[in-house]
Amino acid sequence: MKYRQNNSIEVAAAKASISRATAYRIEKEARLPSQSRRPRDRRRPDPLEHIFDTEVVPLLKAAPGIRAVAVYNEMLRRHPELSEGIRRTLERRIRSWRAVHGQEQEVIFRQTHEPGRLGLSDFTDMDSLGVTIAGQPLDHLLYHFRLVWSGFEHTHVILGGESFVALAEGLQNALWSVGGSPLYHRSDSLSAAFRNLDADAKVDLTHRYEELCAHYRMTPTRNNKGVAHENGSIESSHGHLKNAVRDALLMRGTGDFDDLGSYRAFIDEIVSRRNAAHGKRIDAERPHLQELPDRRTTDFEEVVVTVSRTGGFTLRKVFYTVPSRLIGHRLRVRLFDDRLEVFIGGTHLMTLPRGRGHADGRHDQVVNYRHVVHSLRKKPMALLGLVYRDKLFPRQEYRRTFDALIEQLPERQACKITVELLALAHDRGCERELAEELARTLDAGDLPDLAALRVLFGPDPAQLPTVHVQLASLNSYEALMGAAYAGEVA
Repeated sequence: MKYRQNNSIEVAAAKASISRATAYRIEKEARLPSQSRRPRDRRRPDPLEHIFDTEVVPLLKAAPGIRAVAVYNEMLRRHPELSEGIRRTLERRIRSWRAVHGQEQEVIFRQTHEPGRLGLSDFTDMDSLGVTIAGQPLDHLLYHFRLVWSGFEHTHVILGGESFVALAEGLQNALWSVGGSPLYHRSDSLSAAFRNLDADAKVDLTHRYEELCAHYRMTPTRNNKGVAHENGSIESSHGHLKNAVRDALLMRGTGDFDDLGSYRAFIDEIVSRRNAAHGKRIDAERPHLQELPDRRTTDFEEVVVTVSRTGGFTLRKVFYTVPSRLIGHRLRVRLFDDRLEVFIGGTHLMTLPRGRGHADGRHDQVVNYRHVVHSLRKKPMALLGLVYRDKLFPRQEYRRTFDALIEQLPERQACKITVELLALAHDRGCERELAEELARTLDAGDLPDLAALRVLFGPDPAQLPTVHVQLASLNSYEALMGAAYAGEVA
């Protein structure tokens, strides 16, 4: 038809590579060829003709949220003569019916973001990546913070679950890392942190969260519970971040790390590279952020505990040992996500790794053999039935040694030798070296010789000579100084 505008029918037909007869027929026909075709009739009988309007549609109206596969299974149950091959036909028919008669769906409204206005916090589960620390699976989350406008990200490895402590520590690390705070901070309502809390505890948690935001002059906001897309600017980023970590682990060749610090450094490097890709936008957003306060605020919970006669205290279903000289004392314990800071009055005593109770409700123990070994030497048989015996051994080689001794020697002798080995490691400061020597002995099929080990890791501190230092009298210094003055006068 384009050629026909400036040419005769014969010329236009030749240029379009069609016959003259076809050209004359098109010229006379008022409609396009595609409009002249008769609709194609069905080539086979409709298997849903007798049931869709009478049975399927009423079912869809009665239960709008029902899945198509459930309708399919129900129709096969009602009509055994139907073929199983109707599933796709039924699904397409249901989809078409819902497009015309279905319920209204929720609409997601894309937002216009301004620099320095909104920061988001959320937690994401990382167990699917199979990360291990020294061969042991690491059950952990990632706290994830993101500035919406520039895409700045910050992460923090969380060993426990979602909690206010984890949020406070991760959020403050992120704000001090970027060098400012946004006007608004949005979280996912801390749904996991609120779980299993009574009304008073929930009010206290809400109050602490509001005070945390007020310290940084941020207005706290929360998305509706269970509506993940309201936090979409960080929910989608979770997947990209986890894919980046997964790829980095594959390139590394292993998901095992020597210690937690190495894994945290690994995550920080990945996030730093992601931030470098948004460096210009991050630098442009920094002037729009609010200035940080002079200091951080509380990112821990403080609890007062009393050390019992068992040489420790129980906190959140975990028993912690402390030096026995603290029995009967009340201690202030600051709970962080990965550690406990222990104080007596205003004096910092020690830092303990934080333990977690088991999912089935059983208690756990965090034990340092140095705290109890002096008492065990007086009562070595207590080791046999000790509740936290498995946690007492600082390394696997000591446990292997105890198992070998208990198999081949009387129980009393096995317990005494094991306790003396622990005391040797403590007194001589040779925990690792002694463990290596025990491993070589067990691999050779022998039992450890306590006397030989004491000689090997000597000398015995009790047998060291006492050195007496005779301090010079101060008068002798005065005499020397007087002689020096006399020489100067001369």
